[in-house]
Amino acid sequence: MAVARKKRVSKPPEVNIKLPSPHVNIVAVIVFLIPLAAGIVLAVVRNQPWLLPVGLVIGAVLSLAPRVARQWERAVVLHLGRYVGLRGPGLFWIVPFFDSVTVWIDQRTITTNFAAEQTLTSDTVPVNVDAVLFWMVYDAEKAALEVQDYAQAVSWAAQTALRDIIGRTSLTNLLRGREQIELARIILGEAEVEIANLFHTAAKSYHDNPTALHLRAMNMLYEGLKEKGALMLVPSSAVESMGMGGLLGAAALRQQALSEGGGPGGTPLVT
Repeated sequence: MAVARKKRVSKPPEVNIKLPSPHVNIVAVIVFLIPLAAGIVLAVVRNQPWLLPVGLVIGAVLSLAPRVARQWERAVVLHLGRYVGLRGPGLFWIVPFFDSVTVWIDQRTITTNFAAEQTLTSDTVPVNVDAVLFWMVYDAEKAALEVQDYAQAVSWAAQTALRDIIGRTSLTNLLRGREQIELARIILGEAEVEIANLFHTAAKSYHDNPTALHLRAMNMLYEGLKEKGALMLVPSSAVESMGMGGLLGAAALRQQALSEGGGPGGTPLVT
């Protein structure tokens, strides 16, 4: 007897994207009021009432031209359905009825909540994992033109990647993952403290012993120039204060000689 199983449909990720809130475009208001005021004045002065609706229509059409994009917004402009470029941030103009702003791209960091429901680990244990994705749009043109719904695509890709990671991880490692991450942070923090203390001690030694600082500088130059084709930039103040001019010249001469086949075991450097 065949048993029919109901196919489980994953819940789509929740995309927390806020559409651009409508804001007053003061430039559009001014552009609308100028023809309207001119129509009112001409209608009164010349006693021609038909000039008032004419000014109203002209003002309404011209008010569609100016657009304002916020600092984090990019507007995708199409001219008769063809892409002409991105506009913003700030004030930009379009041709009414011929140009259209189809998409407003938000380039701030966006948070997306998603979950991998009933995903099997590598040791076949079903788990439910919730996650938060932080992402942002770097290329607004490709996001608008090459992907139908880029926000949903990012969410589904993140959910798929999470399921793939869970499927390659055992339950034990999955549970210990947070502890391991916290342990790695502690190790890195302790290493930074130790390095800072060592630099502080070394600075005191070099301050009281200029000869040691000079030898350290010579060693740094040697390590940097011993490789063939190496390039090192040294501040002129360091060359003057530490007397490294002769050392740099000798190192450069030796490097040139080595590149030409001279040096120990080869042809003599000086005849």
